Amino acid sequence: MTHTTGSLRNPVSQGVAAVTSIGVAVLLLTVGVLSIFAGGSAVAADDLFVEGPAYLYQLDTTTWGWVHIVVGALIVIAAVGLLAGAVWARVTAVFLAALSIVGNFLWLPYYPWWSILVIALDVVVIWAVTTWTPDRR
Repeated sequence: MTHTTGSLRNPVSQGVAAVTSIGVAVLLLTVGVLSIFAGGSAVAADDLFVEGPAYLYQLDTTTWGWVHIVVGALIVIAAVGLLAGAVWARVTAVFLAALSIVGNFLWLPYYPWWSILVIALDVVVIWAVTTWTPDRR
């Protein structure tokens, strides 16, 4: 009985791929939920966020709150797609995580520590989604 290396499935690598995909999806889901919470806080109470005195981006917090809610909802949809194993969800996840990085960079003067946390999570999501290569036939 002959076999080729590519035709055999290594159970360990399959397990690592499964855990990685679930971990990335859960991390992306966390980023989406955090964005929705931050946006909801901005929409509910504009006085919760205090902007610095001289920041280049003077933006309305209610508008940014809605941006965070919409982007967060799209991120949650992409995370559910990743959990389901959809290929479109990988590309969408990278795009939305990059969009979230830009949005949170602009959000820095209003809530700096939160923004830095979400940016860090987005970077991890992009790294994990782009480096994970599932072994599919």
